[in-house]
Amino acid sequence: MARSLDGLVLAPVADQAPGQVGTRTRFTYHERDGVIWAEYSGGDVVRGHLVGTRDGDRLDFRYVQLKRDGTTSSGHCVSTVGELPDGRVRLTETWEWESQQGSGTSVVEQVLASG
Repeated sequence: MARSLDGLVLAPVADQAPGQVGTRTRFTYHERDGVIWAEYSGGDVVRGHLVGTRDGDRLDFRYVQLKRDGTTSSGHCVSTVGELPDGRVRLTETWEWESQQGSGTSVVEQVLASG
């Protein structure tokens, strides 16, 4: 059985282009019966949401976000769930904007609560 993402907080390991998700962005994931969703914010993102499905270690979701400059954007992402040597979750993502030009890959990793 694949590890649940429910309640996990994840963060990108590197900054994307200016005005997008970056290392200060935090994603709080939820999962139930093959459905995933998350809220995210931080850095240039005021508020973001994603929703989609999980099949084994594959996530397929759409995302929408409001940026600090007042603009909104949306896109599609497919992620693979993996595990780091220390047991934390890692998502390897391939994404594409649908509201503007651009696509790429990124990695987000589970953030552990600090002491």
